[in-house]
Amino acid sequence: MADALGGAIAYASQGLDKGVGWGSYADWGITAVYGEDSDLVGVAVDAMEGPLVSLRGIGLIARVPSAVDAELRDLARREGASVRVIRSGDPEIGAWGVSLGAQQEQGLSPEGYVERRDRAITRALLVSRELADDPYGSDAVKLWRNVSTVRPHPGVWPVRSWQERPEWDWVPLEGIGPLRFGMVPQQVATVLGESPVSRGGRYPYGLPWEGPGEWILEKERFDRAGVTAHYWCIRGRLPILSAVTVHGRSGPQVEYAGIRLIGESVEAVDAALIRYLDDNGLVLSYGCGGDLGAHGLGMYVRATRTGDSMISEARFCSAGWEDHG
Repeated sequence: MADALGGAIAYASQGLDKGVGWGSYADWGITAVYGEDSDLVGVAVDAMEGPLVSLRGIGLIARVPSAVDAELRDLARREGASVRVIRSGDPEIGAWGVSLGAQQEQGLSPEGYVERRDRAITRALLVSRELADDPYGSDAVKLWRNVSTVRPHPGVWPVRSWQERPEWDWVPLEGIGPLRFGMVPQQVATVLGESPVSRGGRYPYGLPWEGPGEWILEKERFDRAGVTAHYWCIRGRLPILSAVTVHGRSGPQVEYAGIRLIGESVEAVDAALIRYLDDNGLVLSYGCGGDLGAHGLGMYVRATRTGDSMISEARFCSAGWEDHG
């Protein structure tokens, strides 16, 4: 693979010395997925950095998702190919080894800084014949991106209007709405008045504060409230609430300095936040994935997809969350 890419080096990889594995080539905007005996079985093409791949004249990369979906379905109908809908809500065509996906578009500000856009654009996973029946179910692809815990797309992209959303107060580093950092899971469920619709976690990595063996609860999703609770676990103690993600499509409205943070244009929220922080001599902070926040407050504006567009959501964290979250 490196030879085919002119000697490119994978800046991130896993398992390349063991046969099954993957390597990400940032300069080319692709991730190579390898199966048994290090054979190339898949290539994931990034929406922003990857090459503009076409299938029968249909551009697959960096386009409006609904447009590519419609064109692929029309081609599949004409050629008698079957189209599946995967967990992300995007099409997958086994006959061609194509799985479509989407990510947030980015651009450059007038000052030359990278900034987030309100548009979702297409990316793709292209696989060999032996993986085509179920690409994301294969061991090779799972090692790169395991989507088994991703919530299946319900088929629609409903977004609550701001009038339908309750308003929650946020106390930086202490809590949000009725939730207070340090609560145990039962307290969270009681305060929200509902049981979680899903739970996520993992087995210990062997770190000293985790201990061996027992499954560790990391997060719980509450659909009626429109939030996800994130937990921190220390050996011998119950998990404690350490962060809350307020969902962009369904969560309560939360404000910071008069800026509505939830369910809004990501571009508008980012611009307003940067302007406020700059005007008041405060420091802008960047979280994982380019999320913007105010330094020291434990708040990051995130983005979630609504079909062809992106809207804002936010994560509110306890002190020290960034160190272990």
